[in-house]
Amino acid sequence: MWRPFRFARLGFAGRDGAAPGPVLARTGPALLGLALGVLALGPALGPGFALRYDMVFVPNPPLRLNDGFPRAVPSDQVVALLSALLPAEIVQKLILLGLFVLAASGAGALARDVLPGGGIVPRLAAAAFYAWNAYLAQRLLIGQWALLLGYAGLPWAVRAAARGGTVRLAAALLPAAAGGFQAMLVSALTVLPVAALRGRGGGGGGRARAVLSSVAPSLGVVAVLSLPWLVPALVPVLRADAAADPAGVAAFAPRADGPFGTLGSLLTLGGIWNSHAVVPGQDMPALAAVRLALTLVAVAGFVRLGFVRRPAWWPGLAAAACAGVLIACAGAFAPGVPRALIGWWAGFGPLRDGQVYVAPFALAQAVGVAVAVTALRAAMPAPVAAAAVAVPVLVLPTFALGAFGRLGTAEYPEEWRRVQAVVNGDPAPGALLSLPWSAYRAFSWNGGRVVLDPATKMFARPVVWNDALVVGTGGGGQIRVAAESPRARRIGALLAGPAASPLTGPLTREGVRYVLAGGVDENTFLSRLPGATPVYRGRELLLVRL
Repeated sequence: MWRPFRFARLGFAGRDGAAPGPVLARTGPALLGLALGVLALGPALGPGFALRYDMVFVPNPPLRLNDGFPRAVPSDQVVALLSALLPAEIVQKLILLGLFVLAASGAGALARDVLPGGGIVPRLAAAAFYAWNAYLAQRLLIGQWALLLGYAGLPWAVRAAARGGTVRLAAALLPAAAGGFQAMLVSALTVLPVAALRGRGGGGGGRARAVLSSVAPSLGVVAVLSLPWLVPALVPVLRADAAADPAGVAAFAPRADGPFGTLGSLLTLGGIWNSHAVVPGQDMPALAAVRLALTLVAVAGFVRLGFVRRPAWWPGLAAAACAGVLIACAGAFAPGVPRALIGWWAGFGPLRDGQVYVAPFALAQAVGVAVAVTALRAAMPAPVAAAAVAVPVLVLPTFALGAFGRLGTAEYPEEWRRVQAVVNGDPAPGALLSLPWSAYRAFSWNGGRVVLDPATKMFARPVVWNDALVVGTGGGGQIRVAAESPRARRIGALLAGPAASPLTGPLTREGVRYVLAGGVDENTFLSRLPGATPVYRGRELLLVRL
């Protein structure tokens, strides 16, 4: 049984009895999130599109599905619908700022629920930590904004799952549902334990029935909201037509991004596999040591909350945080387990990027920071305690200003828009093949930043592209991850055939109507496409109709 006097000893009741105004108390975390978003995005809020790795927004995006695993379903469709109302570049900026506002306000609300007398400072501390940490920074720098929709909505989903009610939970999970498969998987990992462990009941069968009755409605909500991506994902998997290369486990395993190794990186919410997604200067020993110390304080605060007050969502969030860290550690320290699962069934493919699942651990730490700051307010002068709100920014300062310029904006050259208009204006069916045969490009007009081929998003017809990946290792080697799309695998084999072999017939039989090529020798290129008609020639792009 929780005893109020024990809670007060930790300073969870306000010392001075003063409380902020009700408007400030409720909007303070959201306003802080907006300020942090502006500070973090910096140049990415300028004119044009922010294009980096998987973050690809295009002008006038179409409504359509693509080949392969539906990683961008329904996020691409949501963006297309919103872009019918606002310019696509404005939609992107609103989404990116919204991530910070939603994350900060949710963490603040969760802290308010368990620290009702602690004042606004602990809520702001939780908001700052959840909206400014290595997890959010690295996933933003690798362009996974759709995943971050689920991360940002996670505090709201936890509150809804603990309170019960399918409508409330469905509303809280809408950001994750818009984000798609990764966002929903991270949310399910968190929401289902919270719903299951909030139940009360006796031992044995009574306890089991209580857990089942608690989790069943939440499981139903998660399943229904996952249908847009789950159905197109499971159909090829059940047909055994999909491929998930177990080599992806080694390619996407967590890696050390600081002086404390892979485990230390994961505990401080980093450890992403792509070194170019690491915040500049993140490996500085002094800052890394402070972040690790902050992690220990946050974990201690979260554990203490479980002993002192134990809110309804605490057991489930604790279980989800532990499970997420274990999944991440499996890829780094026990890769045979996820490799075996993926080899047995392609549906386990999402386990390969295990660092994704430390999101609930980030939320647990944010709550723990609020608990620690509340205790600090009871022991130290108010200005000292209030300064703790700035600590998350101070321990990761180079996330500011677009990670010191790693995020920026660019305008698409006019030839991209012209090609888009030609292809989308053709009512005849058929796919578009995008060349060169590589997933990622570095365009001069994008400041040399690496980005997923924009052709994958621009056209109102299926686009065939090379979804195989080549990931470099620390020792200078490479790990090749096979393509997931069956058609991409077949066309890749055609392209790798003899240099003189004609491609027009085989590509036509694969349902290809257009070939879009960038940076190729036109004569050599057209020699392999006899009978094809050049439709558009630009400085960078060549569009051919078969």
